[in-house]
Amino acid sequence: QVQLVESGGGLVQAGGSLTLSCAASGRTFSNLAMGWFRQAPGSERGFVAAISSSGVSAYYADSVKGRFTISRDNAKSTVYLQLNNLKPEDTAVYYCAAGSTIYSIRDYWGQGTQVTVSS
Repeated sequence: QVQLVESGGGLVQAGGSLTLSCAASGRTFSNLAMGWFRQAPGSERGFVAAISSSGVSAYYADSVKGRFTISRDNAKSTVYLQLNNLKPEDTAVYYCAAGSTIYSIRDYWGQGTQVTVSS
């Protein structure tokens, strides 16, 4: 079983930045692909970004390309999501996710962290 704990959410003005962190435990972190999803009120949970277990490959939703960056530190068993140039439409609960491969990153979920962007 994999435990994921997110942190770093908060309230920020449009154009601002935040860094989300997700600490993983329970399995060898370097064997896990990691990802971030988000869910706004009244909407389904949607893909934001993912990173391969080695960190070599990263993938992004079109809506966040060029503004968000996913990275990982395997020594710290932590994945990060840098959010830049935030927009009000980025307001959502952000969830960390993990799996054995990029195609199975929905296997494990964190509890979520709220990001609110004011206009």
